[in-house]
Amino acid sequence: MEKINIQFTLFSAFYAPIIATMSGGFLREEGLDHDWSVAKPGVSAIAALEDGSAHVVQSTLSQNLMALDRGEAPRAVHFAQVNEMDGFFLTGRDPDADFDWKTLEEAEVVLFGGGQPLVMFKWACHRAGIDFDRIRAINPGGAADMDKAFRAGQGAYVQQQGPFPQQLEADGAGHVVAQVGPMVGPCGFSSLAAMPDWLETDMAVAFTRAYAKARVYMNEESAAGIASAMKPFFPKIDEAVLADCIGTYQGLGCWTPHVGITPPAYEAMLDIYQYAGGLKERYAYDRVCAMPPVA
Repeated sequence: MEKINIQFTLFSAFYAPIIATMSGGFLREEGLDHDWSVAKPGVSAIAALEDGSAHVVQSTLSQNLMALDRGEAPRAVHFAQVNEMDGFFLTGRDPDADFDWKTLEEAEVVLFGGGQPLVMFKWACHRAGIDFDRIRAINPGGAADMDKAFRAGQGAYVQQQGPFPQQLEADGAGHVVAQVGPMVGPCGFSSLAAMPDWLETDMAVAFTRAYAKARVYMNEESAAGIASAMKPFFPKIDEAVLADCIGTYQGLGCWTPHVGITPPAYEAMLDIYQYAGGLKERYAYDRVCAMPPVA
């Protein structure tokens, strides 16, 4: 059985459609075995495509956009969407059913120090009508460092992807007060990238068939059923917490059933990065994206 190598930029339940190709048996149905990894901190998963250690990577359109801004011609292309909404949550110390984004001004907030999470958060603040520069940002490091810092008492709020926030709630260490996605709005938040020549292979076609099945599964299967199958991928997360997280993402609507990256989702990313990411120009869709392979 041919083996496909998949690499994640960040491993979380937000990227469950990719995980489901493995946990749901869809790759095996297409005659593919699998191996997976997570990119080292500070190293783009795109590098794994370029050195041949991965066939497919979870990435973001902004990787190519920023390369174009540097005057570089991207070697990899983005051929499938993963999430069409930002999947971060804001968790506070106390419950707040009437949370107002204005509360963040002058508050200490544990945030990602850069990259797309910060760009998206700045866009969300812009749309919420608040001044990001008035937030007292705390940047302790990566996702695990941020979770540890908040649990240790740093910050009034923390920015996290699921299932970290749901585990905080289960442990009585915090309360989710807002989802960032609805404030950001629909966009091509995360995507799958590959090398153009690989997209012409039988493996690419088989993977895409498996991925299409996984996307339907993510919308039709119960959160509990998905969590049960995925639990081995999240050994430190309670299964009930994982199910809660998956159910929340299903409700958010980030896992739309279609595979391809839509032009509206791409244009939304251009809007966001021109405002908060320093993008120099609106690059044409076909300089970043490709259509998914079909049999």
